[in-house]
Amino acid sequence: MPEAAATAATTKSHAAPKSAPGALKPTPQPKVPRVAGGPDAHGWFWGTGRRKTAVARVRLKPGSGQIKIQITAKKTKPVEVYFTEPRDRNDVFAPLKVTNTMGKVDVIARCHGGGFMGQAQAVRLGIARALKGYDTSLEGVLRDNGFLTRDPREVERKKYGQAGARRRFQFSKR
Repeated sequence: MPEAAATAATTKSHAAPKSAPGALKPTPQPKVPRVAGGPDAHGWFWGTGRRKTAVARVRLKPGSGQIKIQITAKKTKPVEVYFTEPRDRNDVFAPLKVTNTMGKVDVIARCHGGGFMGQAQAVRLGIARALKGYDTSLEGVLRDNGFLTRDPREVERKKYGQAGARRRFQFSKR
């Protein structure tokens, strides 16, 4: 009996089954090349904005002018509810006001990291980048107003042997 089990194990093949000769192979679907800054398959223009540790992924397409912040996969909040400070709302609306696209495009942004002010400025950069893809003639206006330039300032790291980035521990002579 052990011999029969050994022969059964050796005859079993783990190779992939071969297709019959002359069988039709499925043709791969051609991938539509995505132009940098161009719309995706659903007509959305994408832009990513960053500020400090905040990141905002923004999508934009022609519409009625709704601006929403996506909280979870199915839940969104209007920008007036999510950003309670007027300065943060003004940051979000600034690229749209400068380019006269307020009320002409729908914007959905997904934010994480940082605080409200950093997130608002990240959304501003993301909207500006998406607008640049939406209409390339707007790039000059956006660049002149500084909306396409990422703010490079970051928090300086704490150093060892010190209380903070620059602050030293208190010195005691005696």
